[in-house]
Amino acid sequence: MSHDPHSTPTPPHGHDANAPLSPEEAESATAAQQADATQELSQLKAQNADLAEQYLRAKAEVENMRRRTEEEVSKVRKFAVEGFAESLLPVIDSLEAGLAIQEATVQQVREGAEATLKQLQSALQRNKVLPIAPAAGEKFDPHQHQAISVVPADQAPNTVVSVLQKGYLISERVLRPALVTVTAPK
Repeated sequence: MSHDPHSTPTPPHGHDANAPLSPEEAESATAAQQADATQELSQLKAQNADLAEQYLRAKAEVENMRRRTEEEVSKVRKFAVEGFAESLLPVIDSLEAGLAIQEATVQQVREGAEATLKQLQSALQRNKVLPIAPAAGEKFDPHQHQAISVVPADQAPNTVVSVLQKGYLISERVLRPALVTVTAPK
């Protein structure tokens, strides 16, 4: 006998499908349905409680992560220049030591200034502050150079003739553009 999905299931105890149920059978069927519904309801309540607990844990975890992130960002902002400032301390020490010499010769002052400049350049380089100093003949870059004047020259048009003031990059971002003179376009 093939099973038709649209057919009515056979009632319990082998009764005819068209025969009315006795009150005891109807009560038994209702009790079985109520037991199934009660079991399903208790499973759904347990699942709901579990999901609610997972939600509260996830919410608490997100809140803790947000708080920790805010604390870290605050620390980074507060101490961002600490390493840079620390690298400048030897430069200050050198300047103070040089100024403490009362009877320094011009040669000593020059040597001290050159040594201090090297210390300062090294500190800047360690902190990713790099000079922009284009060579004569280098193509003018409006992102890194600022043209102060345009002059006639025997080189390709729109190229750097001279640098009036170095520019600086900090971590590949222009801190100050180089001030340059450029050749006139032809």
